[in-house]
Amino acid sequence: MLMVKNGKIITMTDTDYENGYIIVSDGKIVEVGEGDNYLNNEQYAMNKNCTIIDAKGNYVLPGYIDAHCHIGMWEDSIGFEGADGNEATDPVTPHLRAIDGVYPYDRYFTEARENGVTTVVTGPGSANVIGGQFAALKTYGKRVEDMIVKEPVAVKVAFGENPKSVYGKDKKAPSTRMATAAILRENLIKAQEYKKLKEESEKDKSAKEKFKYDMKMEALVKVLNGEIPIKAHAHRADDILTAIRIAKEFNIKITIEHCTEGHLIKDILAEEGVAVINGPFLSDRSKPELKNLSPKTPGILSKAGVKVAIMTDHPVTPIGLLWLCAAVAAREGMDEKEALKAITINAAEIAGISHRVGSLEKGKDADIVIFNGHPFDIRTKVLYTIINGEVVYFDKAVDNIR
Repeated sequence: MLMVKNGKIITMTDTDYENGYIIVSDGKIVEVGEGDNYLNNEQYAMNKNCTIIDAKGNYVLPGYIDAHCHIGMWEDSIGFEGADGNEATDPVTPHLRAIDGVYPYDRYFTEARENGVTTVVTGPGSANVIGGQFAALKTYGKRVEDMIVKEPVAVKVAFGENPKSVYGKDKKAPSTRMATAAILRENLIKAQEYKKLKEESEKDKSAKEKFKYDMKMEALVKVLNGEIPIKAHAHRADDILTAIRIAKEFNIKITIEHCTEGHLIKDILAEEGVAVINGPFLSDRSKPELKNLSPKTPGILSKAGVKVAIMTDHPVTPIGLLWLCAAVAAREGMDEKEALKAITINAAEIAGISHRVGSLEKGKDADIVIFNGHPFDIRTKVLYTIINGEVVYFDKAVDNIR
């Protein structure tokens, strides 16, 4: 068991606690409360040989969640040997799985924990029209299997400049936006036909003889069935709208990733009810699609009624600066609580993992971070990071555990 007491607890629900406590058992939160209620629980906890952390009035929040990054896919301080995020040999690779490319000993997992990031949604880059499957992982574990929260979370699809530049230079498709859209449609239609034949093969012997297993189509059938969304890399307004258009054509779920020009079509995004994972905006405008890059975008979208999460797109912005991305968004007009939601509960809900992470509530994973000041203050440090009820990082300058 574990108890955190005397904390200013921001739960990311409708209820916060000025002087609260959290009780953890078997890696799950079993109680969150206010004030002196913890005293009886503390006596019980001591009898159970519980670890007790005195937060001493410091801020206590759910672990941060980066809803779009590539941590472990491009390893720190390594070139080609550590670059496993883009299989740029085929524009259609939905069968590729992030869990087969992640290096769990990448130093950035340590830096994530040191900066309060406890869950990451990581996966392939945007070289291909259909890049592969993202996974939600905890930032602590000796092997990927120990870290999985949900896998797959989504299938990555890329619009715009990236697939054009990768394949167009070799005079291969796609070299235009039209071809990118056509390739995506073509493969979704193939998946529809594959799904139909598979269903028929389970009922009819003659159909069974015609059916041939296809790993690529199996991945896309999950999208067609609504089990997972497409994670649509789209910076420009026209690419965002194309992504939405195709999602509506096939009645599939979609999240818009990056959404750099989302502020230009904020009303449309709100009307369509599309969730956005915005960023990275702590970076340079390194390509034409980023000419309208602005840290004001998440605030503009949020105020328009769009559900927004904030990403680092690590390694574009280092994973440990996720908090700074949210702080800058708040400085640039986003409501402060909404900015915190963008790296906690909103990120969890958009990624489809809010039943486990994103807030401090009974029954959820005990992913807890204690800060020695307001989480958006540049001087604030992480004192403790707790994942699944285990202290995985603590500032050695403090000793509040007994």
